[in-house]
Amino acid sequence: MSYQLYIGDYAYSSWSLRGWLLLRRFGISADVTLVDFAEKSVAEHLQNVGPAKTVPTLIDESGTIVWDSLAMAEELASRHPNAGIWPDDPAARATARSLTAEMHSGFSALRNACPMNMRKCYVDFPVSDAVQEDLNRLQQIWDYARQTSGGTGPWLCGTYSAADAFFAPVAARIAGYQLPVSPSAQAYVDAHLADPAFRRWRAMGLVHGQDLERYAMTYDSTDWPGPAPRRAQSIETGTSVNETCPYSGKDVTHLMEMDGKVYGFCNAFCRDKTVADPETWPDFMAIVR
Repeated sequence: MSYQLYIGDYAYSSWSLRGWLLLRRFGISADVTLVDFAEKSVAEHLQNVGPAKTVPTLIDESGTIVWDSLAMAEELASRHPNAGIWPDDPAARATARSLTAEMHSGFSALRNACPMNMRKCYVDFPVSDAVQEDLNRLQQIWDYARQTSGGTGPWLCGTYSAADAFFAPVAARIAGYQLPVSPSAQAYVDAHLADPAFRRWRAMGLVHGQDLERYAMTYDSTDWPGPAPRRAQSIETGTSVNETCPYSGKDVTHLMEMDGKVYGFCNAFCRDKTVADPETWPDFMAIVR
């Protein structure tokens, strides 16, 4: 089954990150259409997409439209029962669904005070009482989930599930505003920051789209706290070790250098997202010599 996924800006659209992870993290293919936040409103972009007025929005090959991320998680789980979107164990599944539903409807203080921004990591952000209450609640339900449903890995209910996809933007907020959390909560945040799919999303956010003033904060910033990317840089001339782009299979037109070798891509975005975090892209790493 084929899908069309509408998403917003990689750097700022927290709900789009959830929808994208629901597909990419569980091996469900989709063509992606980007909605430019700087151009016009999301509703204007989607005016010809049925009742949809927000991102993410998912459309299947029959034209059925799913315009809510929680509905998207449930619908994809129904259509792809072996993908692992929800845990197999009934108790873990119930916990994951409860976590996801609470994330979908709650934590408004944290969301409003700390809009997701994958390009910045602020320091000395003042934590209000309301934001602290949200952080306390997150720590409580994350600890509960891992203690009652978790396995030996870092995720909330055993293996990675829809609940983790829904909390990925929360991890980005805690990291991006250096919010104080318990060691166990920080370990969960760190698991997201190290997750290859999360890192691919952030890499695209670093190189695609404008810096939007409405997301800017006046606080000092520091380096992003996730794993340090392997060093690479874009270059203008050279002879690439590959003849075709590792992503599209098209002819090479843009170049990057890493570890003294030159690699080629079919356009600037393919190159730049790879330069931003090379080791997170399996198709690229397959050609690294």
